[in-house]
Amino acid sequence: MTPLHASSVPVTLCGCANSHAAGIRTGTAVVRTPQIASQPKPRASWIQTADSNDRTLPCCTCRLRFGHHTSPRSRPPARARRRRAAMETLMVDRVHSSLRLFMHRNAIFLCERLCAQFPSETNVQLLATCYLHNNQPYAAYHILKGKKLPESRYLFATSCFRINLLREAEETLCPVNEPNMEVPSGATGHYLLGVIYRCTGRISAAAEQFTQALTLDPLLWLAYEELCILGIAEDTDECFSESTALRLQQEHTSMPTLVKSNFANENRVLSSRVSASLGDISPKQIKQLHANNIAEVSGYPHVRPTALHVQNSSTSNVPQFDTPSPTAAQTSSIMPPPLFRNVHAYQNTISGDAPTKQKANGVNQPLRRKYMDEARLKKVSGRLFNSDSTSIPRRSERLKDTATNSNSNTSQFGGNGTGHSSADGRSFEQDKAERILLQDSKLALGIRELLGLFRTLGEGFRLSCLFKCQEALEVYRKLPESQFNTGWVLCQVGKAYFELVDYLEADRYFELAHRLSPCTLDGMDIYSTVLYHLNEEMRLSYLAQELISIDRLSPQAWCAVGNCFALRKDHETALKNFQRSVQLDSRFAYAHTLCGHEYSALEDYENSIKFYRCALQVDERHYNAWYGLGVVYLRQEKFEFAEHHFRRAFQINPRSSVLMCYLGMALHSLKRNEEALEMMEKAIAADKKNPLPKYQKALILLGLQKYQEALDELERLKEIAPHESSMYALMGKIYKQLNILDKAVFCFGIALDLKPPAADLAIIKSAMEKVHLPDELVEDDL
Repeated sequence: MTPLHASSVPVTLCGCANSHAAGIRTGTAVVRTPQIASQPKPRASWIQTADSNDRTLPCCTCRLRFGHHTSPRSRPPARARRRRAAMETLMVDRVHSSLRLFMHRNAIFLCERLCAQFPSETNVQLLATCYLHNNQPYAAYHILKGKKLPESRYLFATSCFRINLLREAEETLCPVNEPNMEVPSGATGHYLLGVIYRCTGRISAAAEQFTQALTLDPLLWLAYEELCILGIAEDTDECFSESTALRLQQEHTSMPTLVKSNFANENRVLSSRVSASLGDISPKQIKQLHANNIAEVSGYPHVRPTALHVQNSSTSNVPQFDTPSPTAAQTSSIMPPPLFRNVHAYQNTISGDAPTKQKANGVNQPLRRKYMDEARLKKVSGRLFNSDSTSIPRRSERLKDTATNSNSNTSQFGGNGTGHSSADGRSFEQDKAERILLQDSKLALGIRELLGLFRTLGEGFRLSCLFKCQEALEVYRKLPESQFNTGWVLCQVGKAYFELVDYLEADRYFELAHRLSPCTLDGMDIYSTVLYHLNEEMRLSYLAQELISIDRLSPQAWCAVGNCFALRKDHETALKNFQRSVQLDSRFAYAHTLCGHEYSALEDYENSIKFYRCALQVDERHYNAWYGLGVVYLRQEKFEFAEHHFRRAFQINPRSSVLMCYLGMALHSLKRNEEALEMMEKAIAADKKNPLPKYQKALILLGLQKYQEALDELERLKEIAPHESSMYALMGKIYKQLNILDKAVFCFGIALDLKPPAADLAIIKSAMEKVHLPDELVEDDL
């Protein structure tokens, strides 16, 4: 190196093999360097030396050749940056393509390479999304911990929720030290926060979050469903009202403009990056690249034939046609780069086979004029590409002719754009306005039809959750046939009949739902309980085996298996299957309740109470668990506790005849006979086919010594359940109190002939043997 001593800072030139002289201005002096014949080191010769006051500058030729800058810490060369941008764009596109095609492991592999090559939080978000798609929430949790962007916070909270870290998920969505921070991801973020609040028992806070989510997105059905489950959903006429339709229409009419503008900006940036990167590739390599893309697309006909395609989660899936910028010889050309309608023509254009007439016409055109005409042509050519002019409906032949002339002028467009007249422009604008009005009217009609469907479905589901089952059935019958004959609606109808204790109709609709959608598991746990009550052992066994073959890891399948063993009185095996269901889904309240029923059948009341309370922790409005606790306390003769739990269940489901009957039994045990009789009257009115409240009413009347009224009630009960042994035993007892001994003996004999349970058999025999003894000498066991 030859030191330069014209300035206080020593400066040297790089040793270059080329014999050239460079003039370097240092301070006020200009130093001419002689030719240097030393071996060149073009990329390392200008790096700063060990002496901090001595530096080596590259010559002009080296700068042009290698893109070096004077500062050793400067950014990478522009061409390298463009190459890296194109590489990153291609990798992101392939990750999204793998996710669309359910190639989750391939998406994870590519995205890991992407994050290693281009470490950014956006790419980390994409990798976390891949992990969540592949059911690896723990991996997403690890890479997102500590991230601050809203999208990262939402993904991190989702990961925490999936691995049951509810407190950490809540702190991520709503930090305690930053109460004014917005919940990320809008409506879905509020919905997730509401689910977390509901799982932790904060019902009012959960309802507030679900309402906020539904306000932000009226079509977020899950939020309205959660409000219905909580029992606080508003009427569907208010939730899916006309104002909601107008707001949705405004959002959807304004969204395309924003999407198009964002797409244009992204496409412009991407095109500049891709064009610069493709500028470093020879035409032969470009042809090879497009040949590879064509071969790949031919194997997958639904994949668009684009070399580079950007996926953006905030925009719609609009096909992007990215073309490289023109070369230096084509800078002043008027025609824009061709679209990807004909890949071979595009390859010829890139390789320099474009018509020379376009180049000759564009040599003397000003640059500003070129950009204006190019933008105009892109607008028109985009319209021609998206829709054919012959397929667009016209009002009149005049508009059709005008559009045809406009299209022909566009195809023959020259350098200055003088082919368009003002009349053509007005016709084009009128046609565009008419099409916009037509699209808006269709959009408004579609939104109103969708909200009308949501109103019907939502009202039916809301009434079902309020246990107004008859009204819910009437609402569901208003659905069109195509919507009614779906698995979800038929299951809801079956559940409504199940709550009405109409097991035959419930069986009919559940069977139809399972036939139409055999792989749908939601509601199959209730279906298995229906078959249990109908004593359909063979059908229940077949259903359980079928559900296990569909999904062994579903809690509904193991509930069906448990009900099958419970029907065979094998309570221990049934309990193991119900516990397996709880293990698979700890938030499945019905599985907890079924475990409580089995423990109660085994007279293990302590564990029974434990599982009932677990069910209430999951769902406070799960009235079956309140009922189970009431039955346990009634058997333990803790009548006040029993009355409290039966009343809580009755408040949730005020139309259940069974709950009314058991509440009346608890009141009768507390010697509150008048209230008990009133409750039994309500139970009989609610379900005239239910024999239990009639029998209990007769018992209460017997305790009040109203023997004739009790006999009348039992006679009415005989019409409903003529083969019930306990009814005849009670009639025999009443006849003995009336001193009609022959009828008493006759009724006791019928009760024995009906083969009562073993526990009642000895009692009935004893009462029959002591029928002639005075009442003072007979213990009342009936």
